[in-house]
Amino acid sequence: MTIIDAIIQGVVQGLTEFLPVSSSGHLAITQHITGTAGEGNLFFNVMLHVGTLVAVVAFYHKLIWSLIKEFFRMLGDIFTGKFKWSKMNYERSLIVMLVIALLPLFVLFIPIPGTDMKIKDLADLFAGSQILLITAFALLVTSLLLFVGDAYHKRNTAPTSKHMERNYGNHGTRESYTVGDALCVGFMQVAAALLPGLSRSGSTLAVGEMRGIDKQKALDFTFVLGIPSILAAALLEGVDAIKSPEGITVDLGTVIVGVVVSAVVGYLSIWLFKWFLKSDKMIVFIIYTAVVGVVLLVISLLEISKGQNLFTGQTAALWQQVLQP
Repeated sequence: MTIIDAIIQGVVQGLTEFLPVSSSGHLAITQHITGTAGEGNLFFNVMLHVGTLVAVVAFYHKLIWSLIKEFFRMLGDIFTGKFKWSKMNYERSLIVMLVIALLPLFVLFIPIPGTDMKIKDLADLFAGSQILLITAFALLVTSLLLFVGDAYHKRNTAPTSKHMERNYGNHGTRESYTVGDALCVGFMQVAAALLPGLSRSGSTLAVGEMRGIDKQKALDFTFVLGIPSILAAALLEGVDAIKSPEGITVDLGTVIVGVVVSAVVGYLSIWLFKWFLKSDKMIVFIIYTAVVGVVLLVISLLEISKGQNLFTGQTAALWQQVLQP
């Protein structure tokens, strides 16, 4: 992999990690076009995610610091018997709901019967595939989720009845998550972790909107939720890459360039996404993911019929297996 490849993939990762278009899907597409897809590239993908982790920590550093301080205050209340669920403030409630939303991630470690794989290993299988049918379908699902979430938000923020005002306020939305909200977001995050093309930020935002959460609060929740998720993925995949027979096949300089580019571009994309959401311009992402999904679906079907990558001309045993009757 060249420095230019690292810059391109860093830009793609930084833009798509936080914009609701799927970073994993776009990385799969980029690597498919450049012919760099495969197991040996997994460690570099993880390091690009570390770059965007730096971006989200930098953007939300004030909120993160306030959550850290509140966490230790909450621990003190728990050990002294002063903690009361019904009297949690916003920061304390957010901490609890973030923990609950992370619990579904343990599903990823459930063994798959009849194999030596765990559910999380499916992500590597899909990401390393030379056929992007799954990515194409997942992008279409992302578009659908964004559409439904946006529709729910507009319905909830339309002129409200007295009942809605009593329960949700004048805007018809809530700022705080419930246990049910957190679990729904958590399981959607699991699906996004497995399927390249299913946007984590887009799908979890949509679930929050469907549950009646204020769109900006839902977006903040999904970004902060991504911090431990990305960190855990980086640690697990990093260990797997080091232990694999291929090891780490990308040189240190290339990795550093990719990380820095993804961090800078990621910070800018967070700001951009919040602006799009505030301006009610989500239709841009709804149309984009639908168009890319359809185009990728057509390309994938053509590649299966021809038995080769249309961009690089590469063939592989996988193509032969697909084409076998």
